[in-house]
Amino acid sequence: MSARLRPEDALRVASVGLRARPLRAALSALGIAIGTAAIVAVLGLSSSSQAGLLAQIDRLGTNMLTAESGQSLTGGPATLPVEAPARITHLRDVEQVAHTALMTDDKVYRSSMVPAANTGGLQVRATSLNLPYVLRTAVARGSWLNEGTAAEPVAVLGAVAAQRLGIERVHPDQRIWLGGQWFNVAGILQPAPLVPDVDNSALVGYPAARKYLGDAVPPSSIYVRAAIDHVAAVQSVLAQTAKPGAANEVNVSQPSDALTARAAAAGAFDSLFLGLGVVALIVGAVGVANIMIISVLERRSEIGLRRALGATEGQIRTQFLAESILLAVIGGVVGVLAGVAATAIYAAAKGWAVVIPVEAWTGGIASAVLIGAGAGLLPAVRASRMPPTVALRTV
Repeated sequence: MSARLRPEDALRVASVGLRARPLRAALSALGIAIGTAAIVAVLGLSSSSQAGLLAQIDRLGTNMLTAESGQSLTGGPATLPVEAPARITHLRDVEQVAHTALMTDDKVYRSSMVPAANTGGLQVRATSLNLPYVLRTAVARGSWLNEGTAAEPVAVLGAVAAQRLGIERVHPDQRIWLGGQWFNVAGILQPAPLVPDVDNSALVGYPAARKYLGDAVPPSSIYVRAAIDHVAAVQSVLAQTAKPGAANEVNVSQPSDALTARAAAAGAFDSLFLGLGVVALIVGAVGVANIMIISVLERRSEIGLRRALGATEGQIRTQFLAESILLAVIGGVVGVLAGVAATAIYAAAKGWAVVIPVEAWTGGIASAVLIGAGAGLLPAVRASRMPPTVALRTV
């Protein structure tokens, strides 16, 4: 009776077969490595992106509400009362209130020589002085408005507005052409994820808007921070409080909902990229099957010799099946390491926490084992059924 082929013996024999043809083995494992790396990277980046967005939501808070002017019953633009912010501050469970007024007739340009039509999608807004505090943003360059500069031709740029105007730094002579006259730039805000409109705006004080731009502007957007456990209660009465008798003309929203939706939709395209990873795995499986079939044909003499020395069909089958699985596992491990490295590098660049789901790397390795077993089964069975006398004719 022939001795049983132990697992360590099967692994050693399989590794000898791969080491004998290293270039061919490496190229065959490449497809599996690419597919596994794609799967790990897609799941890792999706999880890291969601973690980053959720962390951002936690920093910004979910207790901010906005009340904005909507449309009147006739379909025209509605306005909010000037006293709306003051009324909202008297609501129970309201902690902070800030507001801005969109000045639709005024535009902002880099200089007076820019054609009037080239607005760059930028807006001009009058603002209350506590806006950054309520939005939980800060000044990236320069300084924010104060009681003095809010009454003078001085503006602070949102992050996107500064970028589009080509202003990266703030110096004493920095000016922009706003509303048909020069305004000094006092500062540049950091991005305000909860309020993208602020990012696209040049912000001036209400006194300056009235004095230099000739606008007696009512607020168009009111930002409200409510007690964290009473957001829904404040939201239910916010429109009626802002504009009694015409609550339908006020749009109330919770900006953090948009970020939460982004976090939930961060994996919306995962299926596409996971499909590409599966395709790469299939290609890798075909490569493994191909190399194993060729290996069986090239090693008929080895098979015949081993059979003549007493190797059973099961031992021959185990040898080639182990070789196929080992080849696939090597590709899978390399793919997992590559996917983890890609996720770590990209997440670090974005400032996200690196999150690699357990199912990503375990699924990658498990897929590699299954692919190796599936791709190597037919060649292994073919090798085990080869009659020794036929195989030995090639010796």
